[in-house]
Amino acid sequence: MNDLRYPIGKFTKPEVITEALLNQFISDIETFPLRIKNAVNDLSDEQLDTPYRPEGWTIRQVVNHCADSHMNSLMRLKLALTEETPTIKPYFEERWAELSDSKSMPVEPALKMLEGIHKRWVVLLKSLTEKDWERKFIHPQSGREFTIAVNTALYAWHCNHHLAHITTLKKSKDWN
Repeated sequence: MNDLRYPIGKFTKPEVITEALLNQFISDIETFPLRIKNAVNDLSDEQLDTPYRPEGWTIRQVVNHCADSHMNSLMRLKLALTEETPTIKPYFEERWAELSDSKSMPVEPALKMLEGIHKRWVVLLKSLTEKDWERKFIHPQSGREFTIAVNTALYAWHCNHHLAHITTLKKSKDWN
């Protein structure tokens, strides 16, 4: 049986992050806004309000979550590039997903946010030096340090993970 919660598997930190992997991560991040837009473009409000799994978020919430999460990731990147190992501010994504903008707004504003966030994010990622990729931030909930390279790997996975939530549901419902 497919794991509906993790349709592409859980994130696994690469042991070694090569230039080729970084280029793939950047490509995944760069193409995500168009891929998610194409995945939700023709869905009705009823379809957008369908959970991707029992007791999971709706497609609408997933799209809005991606805008929220990726906005936070861009801010974390900028903090890591401009401060010495900053402690970032976490947020309660499950609470954000329950707010009215995530549950009831059309997805178009979130798709526009993703387009702009990802364009800026990719410009920064493509400008990084080898030394920049090793810059870090601290996540206060775990106390762990994350390099920009590992965070980029995580968010490339995050893009594909949430896109798979949508495409897996569409396939199971024969909405293609």
